[in-house]
Amino acid sequence: MSDRTMARQVLLFIWFLSLSSALGQVSYSIPEEMAKGSLVGNIAQDLGLDLKRLKSGKARIYTGDSAEYIELNKERGVLLIKERIDREALCGQTTPCALHFQITLENPMEFYSVTVEILDVNDNAPVFAVKEIKFDISESSPTGAKFVLETAVDDDVGFNGVQSYFLHPADHFILKTQDMPDGTKNVEMILQKPLDREKQEHISLLLTAVDGGDPQMSGTIPIIITVEDANDNAPVCFLPVYKTSIAENSPKGTILTTVKASDSDQGLNGKIEYHIAKTSGGSINHFEIDRNEGVLRLSGDTDYERVKHYQIDVQARDPGRYSDTCKVIVDIIDVNDNKPVINIMSKASTLSENSKSGTVVTMLNVQDSDSGENGKVQCSINDNIPFTLKSTNNNFFSLVTDGDLDRERESEYNISVTCSDEGVPSLSSSVTLSLQISDVNDNAPVFEKSSYEASVQENNTPGLSIFTVRARDADFNQNARVSYILEDSSVNGVPVSSLVSVSADSGVIHAVRSFDYEQIKDFQFRVKAQDGGSPPLSSNVSVKIIIQDQNDNAPQVLYPVQSGANVVAEIVPRSADVGYLVTKVVAVDVDSGQNAWLSYKLHKATDRALFEVGLQNGEIRTVRQVTDKDAVKQRLTVVVEDNGQPSRSATVNVNVAVADSFPEVLTEFTDFTHDKEYNDNLTFYLVLALAVVSFLFIVSIIAILSVKCYRWRRERMFYKSGANLPVIPYYPPLYADVGGTGTLQHVYNYEVCRTTDSRKSDLKYARPCSESIISLDTSGTHTLTHAQRERLNFDDCDDQQKPPSGDWRFTQNQRPGPSGAAATPEVAVGTGPWPNPPTEAEQLQALMAAANEVSEATNTLAPGTMGLSTRYSPQFTLQHVPDYRQNVYIPGSTATLTSNQQQPQQALPPPQVAAAAQPEPPKAAQTPASKKKSTKKEKK
Repeated sequence: MSDRTMARQVLLFIWFLSLSSALGQVSYSIPEEMAKGSLVGNIAQDLGLDLKRLKSGKARIYTGDSAEYIELNKERGVLLIKERIDREALCGQTTPCALHFQITLENPMEFYSVTVEILDVNDNAPVFAVKEIKFDISESSPTGAKFVLETAVDDDVGFNGVQSYFLHPADHFILKTQDMPDGTKNVEMILQKPLDREKQEHISLLLTAVDGGDPQMSGTIPIIITVEDANDNAPVCFLPVYKTSIAENSPKGTILTTVKASDSDQGLNGKIEYHIAKTSGGSINHFEIDRNEGVLRLSGDTDYERVKHYQIDVQARDPGRYSDTCKVIVDIIDVNDNKPVINIMSKASTLSENSKSGTVVTMLNVQDSDSGENGKVQCSINDNIPFTLKSTNNNFFSLVTDGDLDRERESEYNISVTCSDEGVPSLSSSVTLSLQISDVNDNAPVFEKSSYEASVQENNTPGLSIFTVRARDADFNQNARVSYILEDSSVNGVPVSSLVSVSADSGVIHAVRSFDYEQIKDFQFRVKAQDGGSPPLSSNVSVKIIIQDQNDNAPQVLYPVQSGANVVAEIVPRSADVGYLVTKVVAVDVDSGQNAWLSYKLHKATDRALFEVGLQNGEIRTVRQVTDKDAVKQRLTVVVEDNGQPSRSATVNVNVAVADSFPEVLTEFTDFTHDKEYNDNLTFYLVLALAVVSFLFIVSIIAILSVKCYRWRRERMFYKSGANLPVIPYYPPLYADVGGTGTLQHVYNYEVCRTTDSRKSDLKYARPCSESIISLDTSGTHTLTHAQRERLNFDDCDDQQKPPSGDWRFTQNQRPGPSGAAATPEVAVGTGPWPNPPTEAEQLQALMAAANEVSEATNTLAPGTMGLSTRYSPQFTLQHVPDYRQNVYIPGSTATLTSNQQQPQQALPPPQVAAAAQPEPPKAAQTPASKKKSTKKEKK
């Protein structure tokens, strides 16, 4: 109940007491926790009221805002328990505890106060506020130390409340209770015996609070005392030596062992830290230890092949620097962690397919770093190959052939060699050996077909590709290079090579010539395929060529026979009826099939309405009745056509005589032969004329070409024969006219050449090498040094020598000869033949005649000019002439040439130099006879 409610009840109680004198007051005392409906008291009797007055006055209980724990029974006039009453809930620790209410009446209105005191019952045991009491007491705490305990609370009041406390067990502590002025008790726990944590770390006590009720009730609370440690003990290792083992290559963090040390102290004083002091057999970094737990772990790599065991010193220390040392021995267990290593000692990359069994291909050496069973190695190769692996020595193996090799079946082997040790689990290594099988020519070419058959149309173009034969050779490279050869055979007595040919490289079969179906319909031959091995292998195949027919033959008319000499006529009597068989045209076609199917048509006829020709049989029949008006001569032209594509045809003329008697036929057909002969003769003459014209044209072309060639050859011979002809040169230093005529005032050089194979005489001349180098003064003399002459000869003589001028010819009258015959009109001037071969005298006479011409020509020239150079273009060559040559008399000339002694002689070059400077065609070698003739001329 709240304090406010309790204050309100107290005020009401005082107010009722003030009114009790006038109205009266009744008090009752009842224990708490009475059952519902229990009797409190007889209010009617206690107030002196009649039951009727209670009913008529409508008596009722008034409690104000308080709960109604009491009810009025007006029938009986008593107070009853309406609700169960808990004093502790109603009043708490307040004493006394009472209920105050009023009973009101009406007619007349009046009320009475009633007080019901609630008496306490020992229905509550002492209760502690906490579940347990904990203390942390150092083992070094002195005797007499006090520790205040929690007190218990009892909702009951008075003697029913907490009266005393008890502690159990009381080995180390005792209780001391002290009454406080407010009526509560203070409980203390006092240490009476020293604590030892190493003996008893935890002490459990039980505190009991007892009330004074009846029956007596109590409450307990546990006291847990933790004895705190003091650093008064050193760590001690559980074992002086720890032994453990670990497999090599174990992963980092693998737990090796746990080092344990104990310290009797507790807390910080008993906290032990573990440290690795030193390590033998390896680096200290290979291991690590948990400082708090002492767990030793692997922190590095271990290898049995390097270190087989480790010894580790582990130190256990507490915070007070007390310590103890223990040893950990770690043995490394060998595991199969090394694969076999395969080393190739010797290896062959290629192997011939005809190698014998047992041929060594590769030699191997296998090493395994592990020991024991882990280091034992076994090797094997893949299955189904013609090889085997043999062990020759400890860990030495040889790969040898174990069967026949065939490159065509397997050209390359990838041999996988696998070596495994005997460890658990087993480790293995493998190496792949690539081996090429070299080819041997052990396979002959094989054709794609057992026989070939092809067709080609007749009249094919020579060289036509018919088809291709192919053969394959399972060998490789040169051994597989197939060449095709046509085997020698004959077809109808003709070599097959004249019919077809086969390409040696591609196997393409070509037609050598054009085939004719009518001559040969098919033929067979054999083609041989030969490889390029050594020795070569070959095979052959049969080839059949079928010639397909073409419509290349026109029909041939067998009847009627066409003859140019005689005219054959069919006689039809005038009395012939319709359908009368006049004759039958018989024709054949040498082609085959539909190309030989013939049809007959009437092309032309004198009277188309009189005759018809059977389309299939070629029979000529009358279409109508023959009348007297029909002409006696009837000419029919029948066309015989085959069924080919394109079709071919032949025509035949059929002469039909409509007459009843044979003489009548003769008189009408006399002009047939004339017409036929006329036509035949016309064709012959036309062909003959064409042949003659063509022949004349060809002859003309040949003649023109012959003339051209003859002229060119004549000129060439003219130049070549110049060196062998007798030449009569004359080289005076200067000529003077004895008679004083002044005809030859300058130096000229002339060379007369005579050919031996003709009657023509020409004067061979050449223009100066350079006209600008000759300088003549008024006296007509000039001298050149030897060096100048050589420079002139070699530097300026570059122009090609020109042929003689056409007008420099002697007429026939001027030419000397024994007969002195004049030229005939039909002979061109300068081209007539000599009557007889010229003699030396005649040649000299010709030279003199030429000199006479020069003399006559120079008479017309002014002094100091080169008169002949403009007309005759002579070649001026300065040559040295001996002084003994004084005078030359030219017969037939009025001039006498003498040497001028007053003028200095010009230095002339030797004849050899002049000849070298003159660009002439190549000359034949000079014969001894010509040399003798030249000598005689110089003497003359």
